[in-house]
Amino acid sequence: MRLFGSLQGPQRTAAQAVGVVVLMGSLAWASVPFYDWFCRVTGFGGATNVADAGSDVILDETITVRFDASIERGMPWTFTPVQREMTLRIGETGLAFYEAHNPTDRPVAGQASYNVTPYAAGGFFDKIACFCFTEQVLQPGETVQMPVSFFVDPAIVDDREGQYVHTITLSYTFYEIDLPEDAVKQAALTVDAAPETETN
Repeated sequence: MRLFGSLQGPQRTAAQAVGVVVLMGSLAWASVPFYDWFCRVTGFGGATNVADAGSDVILDETITVRFDASIERGMPWTFTPVQREMTLRIGETGLAFYEAHNPTDRPVAGQASYNVTPYAAGGFFDKIACFCFTEQVLQPGETVQMPVSFFVDPAIVDDREGQYVHTITLSYTFYEIDLPEDAVKQAALTVDAAPETETN
């Protein structure tokens, strides 16, 4: 059966154009999760891994991990690493903290995107726990320190490119997201409970 066989002239051309738009939109929608999966499996683009526990093997060789922080335009928080770098043995579990502050008079929700450089290290950088796994909500004026625990997989020393990596930079960028429903309700209750200011 020919899909456009019953259409003629301009109608057929218009139907084909719509079909192409729908197809391209579907491919674009499907490519996002596929690309994310591909990056996590291969470490491509600096994507990292997630581990349930620390490494069973710890080498005598050391590696330096640097910490970087930024915010997207429009995100009102301040966001910085508590320490700029640490040196640890390959396979050893490290614990680092980032500090975020909400200077506004309203609750603000944020989500962190992340990567590591050089990209060759992405497939060997394993996070055990991280604030980036979930959304974060900071109340007005609130300051928090958020942890990330990680290790560098000892397999990096046998990798064709990874064996030359001696410094890894872990970067996070926070961007604002919609407040979760429970935070919206809590904010509304706080406003309702605030005492009214008397005027003469």
